[in-house]
Amino acid sequence: MRYLSTRGHPDRRHFCEILLEGLAPDGGLYLPERYPQVDAPTLERWRKLPYAELAFEVLSLYIDDIAPADLRALCAKTYTEEVFGTEDIVPLRELEDGVYLEALSNGPTLAFKDMAMQLLGNLFEYELARRGEELNILGATSGDTGSAAEYAMRGKKGVRVFMTSPDGRMSPFQQAQMFSLQDPNIHNLAIEGVFDDCQDIVKAVSNDLEFKRKYKIGTVNSINWARLLAQVVYYFAGYFQATGSNDQKVSFTVPSGNFGNVCAGHVARMMGLPIHQLVVATNENDVLDEFFRTGVYRVRGAADTHETSSPSMDISKASNFERFVFDLLGRDAAKTRALFEGELGKSGRFDLSADPAFANAATRFGFVSSRSTHADRIATIRDTDKRFATLIDTHTADGLKVAREHLSPGVPMIILETALPIKFAASIVEALGHEPDRPERFIGIEALPKRVMRLPKDVDAVKRYISQHCD
Repeated sequence: MRYLSTRGHPDRRHFCEILLEGLAPDGGLYLPERYPQVDAPTLERWRKLPYAELAFEVLSLYIDDIAPADLRALCAKTYTEEVFGTEDIVPLRELEDGVYLEALSNGPTLAFKDMAMQLLGNLFEYELARRGEELNILGATSGDTGSAAEYAMRGKKGVRVFMTSPDGRMSPFQQAQMFSLQDPNIHNLAIEGVFDDCQDIVKAVSNDLEFKRKYKIGTVNSINWARLLAQVVYYFAGYFQATGSNDQKVSFTVPSGNFGNVCAGHVARMMGLPIHQLVVATNENDVLDEFFRTGVYRVRGAADTHETSSPSMDISKASNFERFVFDLLGRDAAKTRALFEGELGKSGRFDLSADPAFANAATRFGFVSSRSTHADRIATIRDTDKRFATLIDTHTADGLKVAREHLSPGVPMIILETALPIKFAASIVEALGHEPDRPERFIGIEALPKRVMRLPKDVDAVKRYISQHCD
């Protein structure tokens, strides 16, 4: 298996090369040259596998430069009941007839990002030890990626983490999870701006090839293919739990801002998993919903990026979206490059509404979408608590509200849970009048000493900080 860039760079890379690299040299995102196909007998063989074994089977289709025994051991080390709180790892709960929640938030930081980040930490440590090298991870977070990455990488040999976040725009719990870590290999950088500014800084540093190579810069954002690949596994796991045979179809609803989580569903569907629809649920920052409804991808500036009660989705530049557009355009790298480097760079938008590729996109790729508002979130949290005695967070509420708009008779709908409610306590108090339950290990976390550096929205300032703490 080799990997190519969405923007046409001639090199083809092995998995472990792109594991440590992040963006391709031309600024594109890596994708496999082809999607391995999974047939009905294979699905049947996988149906009863424990999660760690299922992860090994899926990953081994894409990874041929890690010995199978080592890859199996890495999966077994990652996906344990001790780490994820349950033997099922991602248990499914039926809320109402044909509507399910897939629990992805039982990991160390109470968010779905743990599902991939825990594996990524073990992969990084394995590959760096094999090479005798070090890696400086530069990331951007709107809330959950940062803590998931830092908890996965803390204490890992040969790894430093430099995590940017929008100053003051995460929930107090999310900030405390990150900023309270005192590990010397963890560096929190609060940027004076919004998430998209942080993401732009990460891409700018990654595109400075001289700096990137000198300081061995890697990434854990979902632009990293390894992280997205790990997320593909729980689509298979959810499908097996919701169905009794492999001739059934299911739909998935995914709260989405950066398009990484739902892009993993796109990969699973391209592999042959029987997915009817992939429902993209956005909040008021609805750049993705606008595209799937109209064919226009229109990036918003910082002033037009709303601060909402589902803050991990307060994103108006969906960095993973390029992977889907590449597939949508028949893997035309020149056209993809022209859109993302040309039109988007010049005008902040591109329009595919008249392109034949967009006309049948929903049929070919299964994508549909809707948006949710703060009032919708609060109402959905109240309703779910009252009718099903189930407490959900604000992002999952966005997903549940939107999912009900896209139900199909006889097709199970699986909503991907994104975080536990304690991460967004203020909204739970608004909806229900009381604080959500808090795991004992996080009691008093907001009062712990903070370790964070505030920096301006400036690429050079971030580069200086990295260089000062690597030399």
